[in-house]
Amino acid sequence: MAKADSAPLTDAQREIMELVWERGEVTVSEVRDALAERRELARNTVQTMIVRLEEKGWLKHREEGRTFVYSAKRPRTVSLGAKVSQMVDRLFAGSPEEMVTALLEYRGLSPDEAERIRTMIEAAETDTTQKPKRQR
Repeated sequence: MAKADSAPLTDAQREIMELVWERGEVTVSEVRDALAERRELARNTVQTMIVRLEEKGWLKHREEGRTFVYSAKRPRTVSLGAKVSQMVDRLFAGSPEEMVTALLEYRGLSPDEAERIRTMIEAAETDTTQKPKRQR
C-alpha cells in the first residue's frame, strides 16, 4: 500500500504532476516526450520519478496491455496546500494572518475577490466547528 506523503512536491515531481493533472492520464513515454521539449531526460529517470510519486501516494496506475497508464491519486489542491503551508511556516513564522496582511498591503483585493474569500472563510469556520483542527 502506498504511504501518504504530505511533504511538498519537488520541482521535478510537480512538473510531472502538472502534466498528469492537465492530461488526466499519462504513460512514462508521454511524460518523457513532454519533458524532452524543455530538457533531455532518460526514460529510466522519468520512470523512476513516476514510480516514486506512486509510492508516495500521488499517482495510481492501471494496466493497458503491457503499458502502465498513470493518473492522479490526489488533486492539485493538496500539492498547493502543502506548498502554501510550507511558505507560511518559512516566510511568515507560521502565521496565516501575516501572510494575508502582506498580500493585502502589496496587492489588494477586488470586491469580487473579497466576497469569494469571505464565503470561503465562513465555510471554513463552519467546517472547523464540526471536526477536530488539523495538526501541523
